[in-house]
Amino acid sequence: MIRLFLTGTWVCVITLAAAYGISQWVASGGKLMTRKDYLEGLEYEKTRVINVPIVADGAIQGYISAQFVFTVDAKTVRQLSVPPDPFVVDEAFRRIYAEDRIDFKNIKKQELALLLKGIKQDVNARMQANIVQDVLIEEFNYISKDDLRK
Repeated sequence: MIRLFLTGTWVCVITLAAAYGISQWVASGGKLMTRKDYLEGLEYEKTRVINVPIVADGAIQGYISAQFVFTVDAKTVRQLSVPPDPFVVDEAFRRIYAEDRIDFKNIKKQELALLLKGIKQDVNARMQANIVQDVLIEEFNYISKDDLRK
């Protein structure tokens, strides 16, 4: 009988202690543990594949099929209300579509470096912060109009 009484008392004490601990936790804002940022550093994010028409002499000459990878600061990207992906895709499309200096049929290494640098600078300017650290090419293909017909 005494054993049953002691067990019941022990269960009541544990229940009261747990209720007190929970009430203190809620009163402090629910933050007993601080969140550690384990994913510090850079994150790599891929854009979707974009198909950009190349227009010359008033007609479509072909298409550029491109996919980009960009690096962003992990801590900064978690604080953004808008992800940078749509901005990177938009700037890449604008740059490729409006670029007159690059001949995509005979492209050179230096021209791609300028293209990537321009995408990075334009995205950071539009987002008004240094968010995109680097832009890389995942896939970049030129398909002529004649090849599409085949």
